[in-house]
Amino acid sequence: MAQFLPLTVTDVRPTTREAVVVTLQPDDPEAFAFTQGQYLTFRQEIDGTEIRRSYSICCGVGEGLQVGIKRVEGGAFSSWANDNLKPGMRLEAMPPSGRFFVPLGDAPRHYLAFAGGSGITPVLSLIRTTLAAEPQSRFTLVYANRAAATVMFREELEDLKNRHMGRFRVIHVLEHDGQEVPLFSGRVDGEKVAALFGGLIEPEGVDVAFICGPEPMMLAISEALRAAGLSEDQIRFELFKSDQPGRLPQRVVAALAEGAKGAEAKVTLDGVTRTLTVEPGQTVLEAGLAASMEVPFSCRAGVCSTCRCRVLEGEVEMAANYALEDDEVAKGYVLSCQSHVISERVVVSYDE
Repeated sequence: MAQFLPLTVTDVRPTTREAVVVTLQPDDPEAFAFTQGQYLTFRQEIDGTEIRRSYSICCGVGEGLQVGIKRVEGGAFSSWANDNLKPGMRLEAMPPSGRFFVPLGDAPRHYLAFAGGSGITPVLSLIRTTLAAEPQSRFTLVYANRAAATVMFREELEDLKNRHMGRFRVIHVLEHDGQEVPLFSGRVDGEKVAALFGGLIEPEGVDVAFICGPEPMMLAISEALRAAGLSEDQIRFELFKSDQPGRLPQRVVAALAEGAKGAEAKVTLDGVTRTLTVEPGQTVLEAGLAASMEVPFSCRAGVCSTCRCRVLEGEVEMAANYALEDDEVAKGYVLSCQSHVISERVVVSYDE
């Protein structure tokens, strides 16, 4: 499940001063067949330390394989990629993952997306694929950035507008750069969304809404969408970074404070079951790694869902969950990077 496969870098192209688009050729193309909106988890040794990071696929289905990597201040992998990646270099990545999409069909629909900064990468894949696969559908994008110079994929978005006249609209909202229309300046928050719904966008005609960006923006927009009449089933999220440290629930803190002994865990991965001990304070993921299991993970923040597994017996509590839907949690699925065992014994499977 945690298998990393080789890819060759065939092109590296800047899209802003602080971001690049990386074109990849997998050794096994079938293993990297993807659905629009998915991401790749890369593994790279940097200064003697293995770093794993997830980056969204930005091309449409059938258009090859590309990811967008924006430099993050202090980001080991993003800085290394922007400074060092060149055609011919070899990388390792897990096959595509993620559920930031809806199945496409024949019926005409109106899709609405809100993207902040590098949150445009999976949204661009959604737009490209949807406009090509559903010729009767429309797509509206509200794209928030600090300034015009930080807008990723500006040329690609303009090209899509020209190729799909009347079916694709982009509304740029810039926080620091003044624009002729005041509505297009400032932050994209709940008030801004309500103003957009008051004039430029008809919420009652929206079938599906996608949101990808930092947590405060995502929460404000989702609340505004619900206030405008959209249901939970019509809203899809992809959180790029959480501003919350993910504190443990009080119940777990109390259990750790009493700190009697570790819990027994039976963990199944790729058809092999091992019994190990989850020490007080450890997550299920940390216990697996300590036992030298090749358990899948990436962000370790409860955001990407790479470490998703299912609890078959026993009980755990997640410190944070930004990736799993309520129905998944009800079925026993958890994020192992956030899961603390609160029973004496637990049975977990990554193969479910």
